[in-house]
Formats: sequence, C-alpha cells, structure tokens
Amino acid sequence: MDVSVVIPLYNEAESLPELHAWIKQVMNTNHFTYEVIFVDDGSNDGSWQVIEDLQQANTEVKGIKFRRNYGKSPALFCGFKAAQGEVVITMDADLQDSPDEIPALYKMIREEGYDLVSGWKKKRYDPLSKTLPTKLFNATARAASGIHNLHDFNCGLKAYRKDVVKNIEVYGEMHRYIPWLAKNAGFTKIGEKVVQHQARKYGKTKFGLNRFINGYLDLLTLWFLSTFGVQPMHLFGTLGSLMFLIGLISVMIVGGHKLYYILNNLPHRLVTDSPYFYLALTSMIIGTQLFVAGFLGELISRNSEERNKYQIQRTLNLDD
Repeated sequence: MDVSVVIPLYNEAESLPELHAWIKQVMNTNHFTYEVIFVDDGSNDGSWQVIEDLQQANTEVKGIKFRRNYGKSPALFCGFKAAQGEVVITMDADLQDSPDEIPALYKMIREEGYDLVSGWKKKRYDPLSKTLPTKLFNATARAASGIHNLHDFNCGLKAYRKDVVKNIEVYGEMHRYIPWLAKNAGFTKIGEKVVQHQARKYGKTKFGLNRFINGYLDLLTLWFLSTFGVQPMHLFGTLGSLMFLIGLISVMIVGGHKLYYILNNLPHRLVTDSPYFYLALTSMIIGTQLFVAGFLGELISRNSEERNKYQIQRTLNLDD
C-alpha cells in the first residue's frame, strides 16, 4: 500500500464528507493505493456516524473511536499503530490542511529520501492570538531540539516513512514534538515543505491558552528525557554535588571565622547566630536531596524495560 492518511478528529462531523471526497480525488488522480484512518477522539457531535456512513460506501475508510476525549497524541499513536502504507500522512480534519499537498509530500519521502517532512503554513489565516504564540513556541522548539530548519513544529500536515511511525511513541501531548521524537529515534533526515493553509470552514478552533502553556511544559519534559532520561545522575548528581560543596565551603568559612576570633581572644558570637550558617546548612541539605534524587532516578532507569531498547536499522549475517 502506498499511502496511509491518519486523521485525528474531535467534533468535526460537518467537514468529514468533504475532506474524504477531496482525499479520494487526489489519490485516484495520482493512482495511489491508500487507506484513510479516521481516529475519533471521543466526539459527541455525530462524527462517528459520519465515519461509519463513509466506510459503508468506501472500503478504504477505516475508523478508530475512543470512548472519551484523550487528546491528539493518543489519537496519532493509535493511528500510527494501525497504518499499513509505506508513507504515512497526517492531517487535521478541519479542512485547514489541503490534501492537494499529498503527492509532493509522498515524493519527498519516496524519491528524495526524507524520513519525515513537516508542513510549514507560511501564510496563515488564524487570528493573531494564535499565530503570535505559535511563532514564539516554534522559536523555542528549534533552539531546544537543534532542528533549525523547521518553522512549524506543530503543523498537522506531515509525511513520514513507515519506519518512523513504527519506532516512535507519541504520548501525552508530545504530538507537537514529533520531529524531535523522530530525531531522538535516529531518523535525522527531516525536511520541510511550504503548504497551503485554508481558512476554517466549519466549527470552531480547539486552540486555547492552556495548550500554549502545556506545550512549554512538554518541551521541558522532552528536553530532560532526551538529555538526562537514561542517566539522571548526570544532572541531579552534578547539581547536588555543587550545592553540597558550596554549603560545605560556606560552613568551613563560618567555622574558621569563629575559630580565628577564639584563638585571638576576641569577642565572638555563637555560630548559630550567623545567618550564613543556616544558608550553608540549607545548601548542603538541598545538595544531598538532589544527589539522592539522581540515585533514585538511576535505580528506576536501571529497572526500566526500555533501558536497552535501541533503534537498530539493519543487521548482517546474525544467527536467529
């Protein structure tokens, strides 16, 4: 099968027939063998009934329905798991992504050798309240991930080599960082294509301030996991040792200062009367806690089933 189109959706009943017809026209024109996988993320507007009606008349239509709303990442995870095409295309169900982009995206994967191609909605029809946070978010994501050639990490229109979607795990709300997940899995040929952005035709946007805040929290999580997830002691142990050393030196200075006054018969106060003693003691306690946190993280990592899971591209002449 040439192409799998994975479409996560939530309350998009009005747009689904038009979107499917558009995809079908593009696929038939380009003579692709394909499937369309709709993943209904707990819709309550009749979207599933529309999907069932489409499937009755079109054998290429497949569907997954969640009992409740889980989010876009779980929807993509299940869609990726079910996909069988050599190239997997993801797009949003609100008609803001154009299926006309599919042939060019397919060509970039199959003929130009990209592992992943992300769309870039260079000209957007969204309000400023959405475009401005998006630009700030993408600038931060580029800096953190090191993928400097992408302008729009969160664009729903992407193309993947089949191996990519079968070897990454999209969870929580990590769909915003799929290029970074792919890079961490060893798929480094990541490209970008300027794509057409359509104005929303039906329904209303699901974007809110909480998604912007959650995006940055997820970014910090992914940065930590990709940098220190396997060896957390490298972070916590270093910080803990530094804090403990600062506290220890500070205590020695306070104690040395007291000893100097005693040896020279000068009037002196109790060590505990100095605020620096408590600051030093607090620094040593925090340092110890950080070090213990790193040690516990190492124990958890050592017992994780994923500790020796590596992305092996191919083998040669190995016995079964």
